[in-house]
Amino acid sequence: MSRLKVAVIFGGACEEHRVSIKSAVEVARNLDTEKYEPLWIGITADGVWKLCDGPAADWENGSARPVTLSPDRSVHGLLVMGQEGYETVRLDLVFPVLHGKLGEDGAIQGLLELSGIPYVGCDIQGSAVCMDKSLAYTVAKSAGIATPNFWVVAEDEKVDPARLRYPVFVKPARSGSSFGVSKVTDKNELTSALSAAHQYDSKALIEEAVAGREIGCAVLEEPFGLVTGEVDRVDLSHGFFRIHQEDTPETGSENSTFIVPADISDDSRRLVQETAKTIYRTLGCKGLARVDMFLTDGEQVVLNEVNTMPGLTSYSRYPRMMAAAGLSLSDAIDRLISMALHGKKR
Repeated sequence: MSRLKVAVIFGGACEEHRVSIKSAVEVARNLDTEKYEPLWIGITADGVWKLCDGPAADWENGSARPVTLSPDRSVHGLLVMGQEGYETVRLDLVFPVLHGKLGEDGAIQGLLELSGIPYVGCDIQGSAVCMDKSLAYTVAKSAGIATPNFWVVAEDEKVDPARLRYPVFVKPARSGSSFGVSKVTDKNELTSALSAAHQYDSKALIEEAVAGREIGCAVLEEPFGLVTGEVDRVDLSHGFFRIHQEDTPETGSENSTFIVPADISDDSRRLVQETAKTIYRTLGCKGLARVDMFLTDGEQVVLNEVNTMPGLTSYSRYPRMMAAAGLSLSDAIDRLISMALHGKKR
């Protein structure tokens, strides 16, 4: 049997560029090359697309060639540029291993919809809603899901610091990881926190802090329904949860470790998993997602955020939670590709 041609796109012109490359490294280690013929497409930090040999450290150099994904459905794949023109490469599937802006916000999904090529992950609508935390909260709240109290702040908008109850978190409304996020403990810190958030997005969010344990749940879509990984809990040593993206971040966060399975009761675990599934459906997710939540002392589950293409690095939470439930990353990739190819039409 001929192998399926799968284009794995990584990198990206956003702040999560390096994390995406590290996720792609793990995909390369776990992709079954007897079933799939991978074509590696790296997007530089400047937004240049290159067909390369894989997500190695020097992927931008050497034999990398300019490439683009054609929106023309008759091509159904790539245009690989050469000195004497271009060649076409037909694709069976695209796996966009892209995090943050232009990867999880519906941008790449729009191009893939135009191209007519099946792809792993959420569609345009689900990606856009989940990426914008204010929209995700609004939609979730309308479905009866608990969310933090929040306020949206435009770039030129003034906020009266005295009207807030501290501590609050200030963050970009549409950004990934902890870039531009600040914990504000008194009114004198608010202006600088908003400035930091607005460096990443013209739309900032102020959220009241939620008293509770930070927990996460990995969700995977199967033909018969949704399955979840083991719930994890973020164990903080100090400050608030951050995953720092240094050049060698293989130890993950500097101030957090993850307890998997989470040290919560069985009833709480089931409540978290069912709530994660409800959030996934409510926000229109497809394929996979990591749903981050808070579990309060009163056993209420509160939405924090949804990652529609969660990190797949060696230290990432999604593969750890799935592995704890008995599903390897290799098996998860298989199931994601199968669902994208044979699942319900978008």
